[in-house]
Amino acid sequence: MKIVILDRKTLGFDISVDIFSKFGELISYDTTKENETKERIKDADIVLTNKVYVGENELKDSSVKLVCITATGMNNVDLDYAKSSNIEVKNVAGYSTSSVVQLGFSMIFYFIQKLNYYKKYVDEQNWQKSDTFTHIDEPFFELDHKRVGIIGLGEIGRDFAKKASAFSCEVVYYSTSGQNSNSEYKSVSLEELLRTSDIISVHAPLNEKTKDLLKYEQLNLLKEGAILLNLGRGGIINESDLAKILDEKNIFCGLDVVSKEPIEESNPLLKVKNKQRLLLTPHIAWASVEARKRLIEKVTKNIEDFLK
Repeated sequence: MKIVILDRKTLGFDISVDIFSKFGELISYDTTKENETKERIKDADIVLTNKVYVGENELKDSSVKLVCITATGMNNVDLDYAKSSNIEVKNVAGYSTSSVVQLGFSMIFYFIQKLNYYKKYVDEQNWQKSDTFTHIDEPFFELDHKRVGIIGLGEIGRDFAKKASAFSCEVVYYSTSGQNSNSEYKSVSLEELLRTSDIISVHAPLNEKTKDLLKYEQLNLLKEGAILLNLGRGGIINESDLAKILDEKNIFCGLDVVSKEPIEESNPLLKVKNKQRLLLTPHIAWASVEARKRLIEKVTKNIEDFLK
């Protein structure tokens, strides 16, 4: 049995992948370019990929019997061709919920507590020059009793709602599929959610219903001081419109995803003038140490189940 990992670097080198050696010969590539994939997997029985595309061209005339996606999304594998060629494809779900929600709340506290401002105030040695014991020139707020609107109440959205409720927040949600009938939280229209929420968090998949779901018209509905988060998929928020409104209106935005990753130099979000209103992180929400360990465990289980 030959196992090939195409993008080992995306799993983090602090996490061991040695467990896969028990299934046979393990070959690991840190990264794989598009023109390298076919040659690297032609003799493999099992292929592991996070974001490297594996399609008909790559799989044709290969020995591949199983493709393990080290993520939840499956758009980097040609599922139709795999099925027609009796190649099994397995993904992993539910491994990163806590990690994603944790980053969401980290972003909320970053904005609501004005931590960046106060750290800078102390680091620049201003506190020791103060004539009072405190410095509260940048007003901050409590999370308690704020209205939190969640767009997409799947597993991650529900966990986000649960933790927001622990802060005595009022939670409402908008179902992008129109099929979620969760009775624990109040379902509202997208317009009401955007108009009335203090904090809005996106946890929806990217599809024909959610592409550019939030454009300038929708973003302009946000009330002054609102915090918008996207830890779902890039492309749900129109980036040009978001960049424009961040320079026009006193709203704040935390993004862990963008439409093209890694972010391109031409992305309008990199040109926002009011940079204090925007917090960008490089798609890290899924990747706590614990989440990546769970990911490896679940991929291992997928291989074991296949080999039974």
